[in-house]
Amino acid sequence: MKPTLLVLAAGMGSRYGGLKQMDGLGPHEETIIDYSIYDAVRNGFGKVVYIVREYFLGQFKELVSRKYSHVKCTDGSPLEFVFVTQELHKIPAQFTLNPERQKPWGTAHAVLMAKDVIDGPFAVINGDDYYGKESFRVLGDWCRAHEGSEGRYCIVGFELGNTLSESGGVSRGICHYDAARHLTAIEEHLNIALEADGNVYGDNSANGENHVLLDRKALCSMNMWGFTPDYFAKSEAIFHSFLEKNISELKKEYYIPYAVDCMIKEGSASCDVLPTPSRWFGVTYKEDRPGVVAKFAELVKEGVYPSPLY
Repeated sequence: MKPTLLVLAAGMGSRYGGLKQMDGLGPHEETIIDYSIYDAVRNGFGKVVYIVREYFLGQFKELVSRKYSHVKCTDGSPLEFVFVTQELHKIPAQFTLNPERQKPWGTAHAVLMAKDVIDGPFAVINGDDYYGKESFRVLGDWCRAHEGSEGRYCIVGFELGNTLSESGGVSRGICHYDAARHLTAIEEHLNIALEADGNVYGDNSANGENHVLLDRKALCSMNMWGFTPDYFAKSEAIFHSFLEKNISELKKEYYIPYAVDCMIKEGSASCDVLPTPSRWFGVTYKEDRPGVVAKFAELVKEGVYPSPLY
């Protein structure tokens, strides 16, 4: 069984100043998604589903067909690609969209757009985050081990100290879990940074405590998930309830952690927390770009990736 990789690439990049998904950051203009797909394929994934916006769908398809037309899976079969669009109007028919709304409905809504093209275990990642090959190994192994399962999900947990930015404070969701390493909650912290005393501090958004000392070994979410396909029906029901309360709102979003938390609380699912030794990096602001370019150049120099990648 070859799991599916679902790539969230519909973000508009307003803070970055352009489409991060298409920005060439590797030595031969490779994008972050290129490296994610390279790592995923080598860890047994056989299908890639892109969630994009309608206005750059054509350009994205052309780019993918040009880059990946000769890429093979580990068993020698061609790598399969599917494209799905996320748009504001793609909500259940009984709801009327607020005409003033411009903000997308969020990551859990984006995942729902793929419900008709995925029928087995699948992974979800951000298109503008670098996760590392070890993260795809643990996620691929989990997906293959849960073929035919229901209500069994997972999140890849990165050590907080491996997710900090050199450009300033970041927001992270710290994972809480029980003795069986089943997720119990994700606690949001803001303005997380390594300070002069060598410790990591952040602001706890849940209780309003500012400048809280954080454990740099704590596992946090970088939006890298694994799901069995029953997730779609469960998430769709929760989205319906979400819209009943928020259909008139202009900025409320339906996020994956919220959907998973609802399922855990109602007892319809459990979520394994999978530690990874990988170091995360990504681009949020334009200022992040030179550092990411340098990191990919170093990974190529170390022999982690070939150059060109494809």
